[in-house]
Amino acid sequence: MPFTLEPSYDDNPRLQDLVLRLRAYLRDELVPYEHERGITAETKLDRPTLEHVWKRSAELGFYGISLPPELGGQGLNFSELCALKEELTASGAALSHSVLGDMGGPLRVGAIVKYATEDQRERYLMPVVRGERACCFSITEEDAGSDVRRMTTTATPDGDSYVLNGKKVFSSAAPFADFAIVVARMAGDEEEAYSAFLVDLDTPGCTVLEGEVPMSGQQMEGDLVFDDCRIPAANLLGEIGQGLRIGIGRITLNRLLHCPSLIGAARRAWDLSLQYAMNRVVFGQPLLAHQAIHHKIAEMATEIYAARAMVMTTAAKADRGDNVSVEANMCKLFTSEAAFRVADQAVQIHGKAGLTRGNEVEQIFRTLRMYRIVTGTTEIHKNAIAKGLI
Repeated sequence: MPFTLEPSYDDNPRLQDLVLRLRAYLRDELVPYEHERGITAETKLDRPTLEHVWKRSAELGFYGISLPPELGGQGLNFSELCALKEELTASGAALSHSVLGDMGGPLRVGAIVKYATEDQRERYLMPVVRGERACCFSITEEDAGSDVRRMTTTATPDGDSYVLNGKKVFSSAAPFADFAIVVARMAGDEEEAYSAFLVDLDTPGCTVLEGEVPMSGQQMEGDLVFDDCRIPAANLLGEIGQGLRIGIGRITLNRLLHCPSLIGAARRAWDLSLQYAMNRVVFGQPLLAHQAIHHKIAEMATEIYAARAMVMTTAAKADRGDNVSVEANMCKLFTSEAAFRVADQAVQIHGKAGLTRGNEVEQIFRTLRMYRIVTGTTEIHKNAIAKGLI
């Protein structure tokens, strides 16, 4: 069949069925739902709106789909999850982040279930899986981003409690979350032990502040301030000293799993650019008739194809249980840069329209620019790749 940037998965009937059903849901339900309510990528979201998406996505079998069957999912492998994540952002749906449970949902808790006690699973994690509660992950601080060991938030043992003090920033989903997974330094520990805690956000001494709005315009982050916030010792997640393992241990695969979302956004920018070039008339003919535009369209498609091939190859290797720490960093490095180049070309094709707030490619451009920094800067990835090779 002719080449197309919209992938088909004929060799995997289950995945092909999931992709077709997901495309139909996004096209026929979610995008119209957003348009009816004027929801855009920059809309400040409320809990009822999100709960509607969680509930409907769960009814269709998408919410938490990558979790193992014992947790209510379908046990998708990494390759299958990557395919679905690409489709979400390729649709242009502003609420795509809530369909599988990326934003405050099951995909946030799936990696930490193994550290939770039975009581913690029942009180905190399973309600998230069912779409009844939402959570956020809080490790980053103003002076502790890539260098997380500089964090100053502390946890002080006090009888049958821990007392938290400090401030966390850039906690995605914090504005509508019920609890946070907080990583803190153990106070007075000379060996710099870090631990993770489950913290209900309505606990006295815990304050949720509106976070800074990133350049994407999406209002989904918040800051958490802890002022003598006392939490039960039973809310220690895992063991004392496992905090960084819990917080950072998920980063390698997270970096890989961010990539299909970037590819989908780039694919959306390509689709919009092709449509615009076909309909925009300049000098008496469609913009697409000009060879310079042909070249841009070709370069953009090649970047997307190369990034997808790289990511899916790495995902297949991860599915075999191989170590992909170097490859995951390579994927995030290449994909974030390539997707941004696609977005840049999309703006160029759109001309003045591409520079205008409210135009979708302008918003995609700002979003993809962020991901050369978010979840690891380009420079951090290069350091990690070199360290893994030398």
